[in-house]
Amino acid sequence: MSQPSVAPAAPAPHRVEFLHLPHPGYPHLTAWGIRVDGTDLRVLVAEATRALWDPELDEDETPQERDEFLRNQHAPLHLDDDPDGARARAHFLGDAPPELRDRDTGALCLLSCPCGIDACRPLLAMVHATKSEVTWSGFHQIHRPQWGELPLGPYVFSRPAYEAALAAPIPLTEDPLGQA
Repeated sequence: MSQPSVAPAAPAPHRVEFLHLPHPGYPHLTAWGIRVDGTDLRVLVAEATRALWDPELDEDETPQERDEFLRNQHAPLHLDDDPDGARARAHFLGDAPPELRDRDTGALCLLSCPCGIDACRPLLAMVHATKSEVTWSGFHQIHRPQWGELPLGPYVFSRPAYEAALAAPIPLTEDPLGQA
């Protein structure tokens, strides 16, 4: 007797955490950090861009200096004055203001430039929200078009869990990567 065929299970959604922390370099400002599956998004970006940066980095740098550079290429988003988090909720659900979007693709900033200006040298991604899921895909750095799409994601999150994480960001007193 043959076994009935079973459709493959859909991959488990990823888990997102939003963080409230002092903005690196501007500790009087609050920033929005992100963890995906427990890992800071900046660490995931560092790994995804390591080989891409190799031709541009000083060969005299130590491995520790390279790792620090890669982790510090982005900062959490400031999102200006947002005391109740409404702007952040809209932003991370795909309704970002024009200055935090790529006008050609519609991708929005997920991470900021370490200089303190969100749109200066951001990490961009497409954010697509449905009733049941939020997907981040098409990660890229606007000032490195030669890199194309970064080998990162896509990340699919359960929308109810995503919205719960946005509504209750984890408060931190310092940057978990030590970038103050």
